[in-house]
Amino acid sequence: MTTDTYVLVHGAWHTGAELEATAQRLRTRGHTVHCPTLAGNRPADDRRTTGLEDAAQSLAAYLDQHELSAVCLVGHSYGGMVISRVADLRPNRIARLVYVNAFVPQPGECLNDLVPPHYTALFDQVAAQSGGAVMLPFPIWREAFINDADLALATSAFERLNPHPYKTFQDPITLSQPMAACPLPKSYVNCRMDTALPQSLGWHPRLSERLGLFRYIECSGSHEVWFTDPDAIASAIEQAGRD
Repeated sequence: MTTDTYVLVHGAWHTGAELEATAQRLRTRGHTVHCPTLAGNRPADDRRTTGLEDAAQSLAAYLDQHELSAVCLVGHSYGGMVISRVADLRPNRIARLVYVNAFVPQPGECLNDLVPPHYTALFDQVAAQSGGAVMLPFPIWREAFINDADLALATSAFERLNPHPYKTFQDPITLSQPMAACPLPKSYVNCRMDTALPQSLGWHPRLSERLGLFRYIECSGSHEVWFTDPDAIASAIEQAGRD
């Protein structure tokens, strides 16, 4: 069996801890798996000042600190913004980029450019009242992000989330080229029940096609499949990441 090194990069409101159930599934298959927490989502981080570049630099520093090479860099949701930037910062450490229902930006875009206006309006309002941090209201989380969970699981998962620095959604990304021109191998995992974005502004193919040549993998589950079916997302990531 081929063994690979995976670095799982969480989305907004999460830390690496929420990906550990999936990481454990991959480890039992012989892979090495890391689940760092990005700058901005650690307890003492300043939610008002931490931006997208800070998050990306923290991931690049993690790869350096652990002397990781030939990694499958897996980004979920907002994590797609971060891994896209790190593909520029540390291309020599990456074997493949894997986007899991993740944002794929063009040079100069921010995450807010890629979501529906009603989300941006909601985040603007919440951040203004919360010192530059945003959280999802539970009803939106329950119905749109973790729609394949019962109420008990949706509630317990929501309690593990942390306020997210809104600046990371507003900062334009710095990229040397469109992701379609990036020479690194790329994969896109699409969870079929994901309704975090409206279907008319879906993750695939609207965002996945920005990768140019890429491997497409489908998976069951919602946007928060990490909580609801770690076995399924572990299998999908393994298919997406294999050589």
